[in-house]
Amino acid sequence: MDQLKAALKVLLADTFVMYFKTHTYHWNVEGMFFTEYHKFFGGLYEELHDSIDDIAEHIRACADDYAPMSLMEMYNYKTLSEDSTKPTNVTEMLNNLIAANNVIIADLDKVFQLGEAVNNQGLLEFISGRLDTHHKHAWMLKASAKNTGA
Repeated sequence: MDQLKAALKVLLADTFVMYFKTHTYHWNVEGMFFTEYHKFFGGLYEELHDSIDDIAEHIRACADDYAPMSLMEMYNYKTLSEDSTKPTNVTEMLNNLIAANNVIIADLDKVFQLGEAVNNQGLLEFISGRLDTHHKHAWMLKASAKNTGA
């Protein structure tokens, strides 16, 4: 159960980092297709934001533990790297989000495996839905990156 608690906290922290990264891209995207990417990033960060509360509630309900209560605690659980420099174009932004999404999928796979080990059907259903959502994000991000020459 300790591994499941830790894996859920990593998932929460990495999702939070991807959410914040996507939100900053929404704020800072520029270029000829600004409107389209601004909307695209907006929809993505809203979906990620909505999932954060559900992940935290699964930490409380399924793992019988406390969700991180400070940004520093959240930071200590993240495995997803933040941008070390400001992306200069939409291609970089999309490639960064593709990489971040791949990390989230790996996090979800780990939580799913640990949830199976304790036979937590509710958690498995939730994580399965998140996996479907992140696979759709992967498709949309990769398809969008093709338009930029990435």
